[in-house]
Amino acid sequence: MKGLVFTAFLELVEQKWGLKMVDLIINDAQDPQDGAYNSINYYPHGQMVSLIMALSARVSLTPSDLMKSYGEYLFSDLQTNNQSLMVGINSTFEMLENIEVLIHTEVRKLYPEANPPKFDSERISQNVLKLVYHSHRSMASVAEGLILGCAKHFGEDIKVEILSSNESGTEVHLKLTKF
Repeated sequence: MKGLVFTAFLELVEQKWGLKMVDLIINDAQDPQDGAYNSINYYPHGQMVSLIMALSARVSLTPSDLMKSYGEYLFSDLQTNNQSLMVGINSTFEMLENIEVLIHTEVRKLYPEANPPKFDSERISQNVLKLVYHSHRSMASVAEGLILGCAKHFGEDIKVEILSSNESGTEVHLKLTKF
């Protein structure tokens, strides 16, 4: 995973629970980087899972809830630092329908080693969008948080429902309803 994912996660932990909590989860997770992540380097996905699990044990929130909260935070961070990628995008659905072309294609150009999740979308109606999340990392809760962060950015009220998931969580079907 790209280091910026780790640095943003640790920033969120510091903002919500303080620097002491950052130190505690780094120790609990036996983090081989000792929390010293560089935003441009790549790190094993398992290190992020260990940090999430350590935080979950400390704050009594489920890993899924933490990943969702993290996804919302991450959207804000990514949007702030990559505003040019969203030029001309006016809604959450428009963003999600074009994420592969607008975002992930650019990510792969800039970082050939990157392996971002893939999203297939199908517009059901003006207010309903179905998405299929594909990722070997099984972090659909982060994707759900990113969707909610995007909706917040556009000032939209969107409900995200998980319709189905394969056993490993590498393919998750979602239904988004705009109110």
